[in-house]
Amino acid sequence: MAQKRESGKLVAENRKAHFNYTIEDKLEAGLVLTGSEVKSLRAGKANIADAYASDEGHDELYLINAHIAEYAQSGRANHEPTRPRKLLLHKRELDRLMGAIQRQGMTVVPLRLYFNARGLAKVELGLAKGKKLHDKRETEKKRDWDRQKGRLMREKG
Repeated sequence: MAQKRESGKLVAENRKAHFNYTIEDKLEAGLVLTGSEVKSLRAGKANIADAYASDEGHDELYLINAHIAEYAQSGRANHEPTRPRKLLLHKRELDRLMGAIQRQGMTVVPLRLYFNARGLAKVELGLAKGKKLHDKRETEKKRDWDRQKGRLMREKG
């Protein structure tokens, strides 16, 4: 009998994305990976903090600057750690993202990199608009106030 997989093993998360960007919309995309990249992801060796998605080809979107560490046991058939990786999206989703990038000047940033219930590597993308410095300060103030409010509520009962 086949062994049951855990649903959604998280590999990497971009925690700075919500601080640096206002996330307008989220969607899930597949990745074109080599064998050594998949093994490295299963070991949890990935970083998507500086990554973004860009339209390098004609009608294709690529994940740029995502670091997936080399797999030690792979030998000479290893991969380049920061190579551009093709994102697998439906045509309608791709057209919507390309339009937002070109017309509205938005950015596509990866939020999470994970394995779904079927064991396929997926990336959660966020259609984002960059925050200005005063917006970042406001977000920080709101977070501090919420934390302080929680403490007061616990103390008062």
